[in-house]
Amino acid sequence: MKPYYEEDGMTIYHGSALTVLDEFDGNRTQMFDLLLTDPPYGIGADRGQAGRANRQDGQALAPSRDYGKSDWDSRPALEAVALARRLSRWHVVFGGNFYDLPPARCWLVWDKENGTNDYADCELAWTNFEKPVRKLTYRWHGMLQEPDCPREFREHPTQKPEAVIRWALIQAPSEVRTVLDPFMGTGTTLVAAKRLGRQAVGIEREERYCEIAARRLAQGALPLEMGA
Repeated sequence: MKPYYEEDGMTIYHGSALTVLDEFDGNRTQMFDLLLTDPPYGIGADRGQAGRANRQDGQALAPSRDYGKSDWDSRPALEAVALARRLSRWHVVFGGNFYDLPPARCWLVWDKENGTNDYADCELAWTNFEKPVRKLTYRWHGMLQEPDCPREFREHPTQKPEAVIRWALIQAPSEVRTVLDPFMGTGTTLVAAKRLGRQAVGIEREERYCEIAARRLAQGALPLEMGA
C-alpha cells in the first residue's frame, strides 16, 4: 500500500480507515503505541440539524469549502474503531461518549470557554489510561481563540486546536513514540506528534484533507519539550 505522503516519520494514507487498518492487521507490520483520534460522532452535523448547517462553534464556515455536500459527520464502521484500538496499546478517542466503549478511569475534558448555551461547554475524550481525570481550558469559539497563542485557520468543520491535541498526547505514558489517527482530517494529530518528536500515521478518506495535512506537515514544525 503506497502512502499518500511520507516524510520525517510522518505517514498519510488516503482511503477508508477500515480498509487501511485491515491491511495493517493482516501483515502485522504496523503496531502503535497510541491511538489518538477524533472520529465523526454521527450526530448529523453535516446535514445541519437544529438549523446549524455548516457551522462550528458559532463560526459560519465559508461556502467555498463546500462542507455541506460531504458526509464528513457520518459515523465510521464500528469495526474500524475496534481495529484501531486493537492495533494500539494506549487509546484517546475524542467523542468517546458517543461510542460504546468500556468504562474509563481517565477522561480528558476540554473546556472550550465558549460562553454560550448553544454549544457544548466541554468535549470529552475517552482513554484507557490508569490515571485520574484531566482537564484543559482552552478557548475555541468562532473567532475567539485562546489569547496569547498562535491563531489557527480552520480547514475542517470539526478541527481541533493543535494545543488541545498536543495536550492529549502529553497525557499518554511517556514511552509513547508512535501515534495512529485513522480519522485524520487535516492532520492536527500528526502536526502535534511531529512537534513532540513522535512518529505518526494518519488515514483520511477525503483526498482534499490529505492534501491539507501533507501541506501542514511539509511546512515544518519545531520540536517542543514534553512539558509544553
